[in-house]
Amino acid sequence: MKKILTIGFLLFLLGTVNAQNFSWQKLNTDPYPGKQDDISFIDEQKGWYVNGYGAIYHTIDGGLTWAKQLEKKGTFFRTIAFLNESVGFAGTVGTDYFPNVTDTIPLYGTKDGGNTWAPVTYKGNYVKGLCAIDVVKEQYINHGKIDFKYHVYAVGRVGSPANMMVSHDAGETWISSSMEGNCKMLFDIKMLNKNQGFACAASSDDITTSHAVILKTIDGAKTWQKVYESERPFETTWKIAVPSANVAYVTIQSYNPDPNIKQQRIAKTIDGGKTWVEQNLVEENRSREFGVGFITENHGFVGTYTGGFETKDGGQTWQKADLGIACNKIRIYKTPENKTYGYAIGVNVYKLQNMP
Repeated sequence: MKKILTIGFLLFLLGTVNAQNFSWQKLNTDPYPGKQDDISFIDEQKGWYVNGYGAIYHTIDGGLTWAKQLEKKGTFFRTIAFLNESVGFAGTVGTDYFPNVTDTIPLYGTKDGGNTWAPVTYKGNYVKGLCAIDVVKEQYINHGKIDFKYHVYAVGRVGSPANMMVSHDAGETWISSSMEGNCKMLFDIKMLNKNQGFACAASSDDITTSHAVILKTIDGAKTWQKVYESERPFETTWKIAVPSANVAYVTIQSYNPDPNIKQQRIAKTIDGGKTWVEQNLVEENRSREFGVGFITENHGFVGTYTGGFETKDGGQTWQKADLGIACNKIRIYKTPENKTYGYAIGVNVYKLQNMP
């Protein structure tokens, strides 16, 4: 009897966990007329976001208030990531893509929590611009105690050319390389560890002939293999979410000018990126996809030009969710106690709320 009660109680708890509901709360931030591109948090309270005005904002209270740390005219900040409360990096999209952008420096770094920023020096191929930064925290033994190494990966850009920057010493030194042999545009990167990861790409810098492409590496970004390519023109990938070692989702963008081409799709893998299948998101021509984030293998969100969508069944069905307009980046985190929290950015900034 005791065993039956215990199993029943565990099943009850499992059902309660699976039934968790989340919503998104719009935060009070400075107005911005278009899509803002990236946001990064190191814990539930401390975070930063960037936009195309060359601005970097910082919060220490979970997004209730924000302080502008930097505004650099002529700079279009596209991506940001922090290793800890002191060290962080902000990437720019570069020139010759958006109007009034004059900054040719692809990457800036800070060592004082964003109070001051300086250009990052690097060796290798010239980097025109960046669209995404990812950080891998590697545990190792250092003189008899547990310590951590930080590996930082940055890719770009939209509109070409395709380049990558990598640092294996927490951003002290960087090496860049061309990815033109694998793709012509790069939009996002997610490394599962220092060796394995994925990159979101496009096959051509001419959108009329471009296909959406997903690349995979197993040797620390030294070489890449194409594991997915869409069959339709006018397409690119955009962002990736990897809720587990086996499951990942990638948003696919369609720029087809034909108003009768309405179906929006995502790509999904359940075997660690070896194979990918397409799933339908919504049949709406204007709902071009941007950000994606998943809480579990089955429960996640996608941002589009017209608004957000939520799935609780691994992308089989989708419902509208209030993520604001053009949500470009969704970052979902876990605390050491396995509590979920998250932030999303587009025209506005949103915070993930766990509803009772």
